Amino acid sequence: MKIISTEKAPAAIGPYSQGIITGNLLFASGQIPINPATGAVEANTIAEQTKQVCENIGELLKAAGSDFSKVVKTTCFLADINDFAEFNAVYAEYFVSKPARSCVAVKDIPKGVLCEIEIIAEV
Repeated sequence: MKIISTEKAPAAIGPYSQGIITGNLLFASGQIPINPATGAVEANTIAEQTKQVCENIGELLKAAGSDFSKVVKTTCFLADINDFAEFNAVYAEYFVSKPARSCVAVKDIPKGVLCEIEIIAEV
């Protein structure tokens, strides 16, 4: 296994890695809308937060030698299912290859954010 770590995505806020490559797959930890340059959540709306999450995922993919076209599965967590349509609008701009996906509303997400996405991708 190979640990993936990049300063261009938020550092892990717990005892875990940003991502792990095993075989030809990247398993990336869930990303929340933290700006890696400041370490803070700066986006307020679901659209802004989804964009920041996707940008963070893009940096992890790049660090692993992959890209959005090679994402095979996503798991998406929303703080409010009523944000589903707005979330999808931004998500669709990044995940154009339409990977398999689960999307659920959850009670709480770390730091009180509105969304989190984790991915599995080919490398």
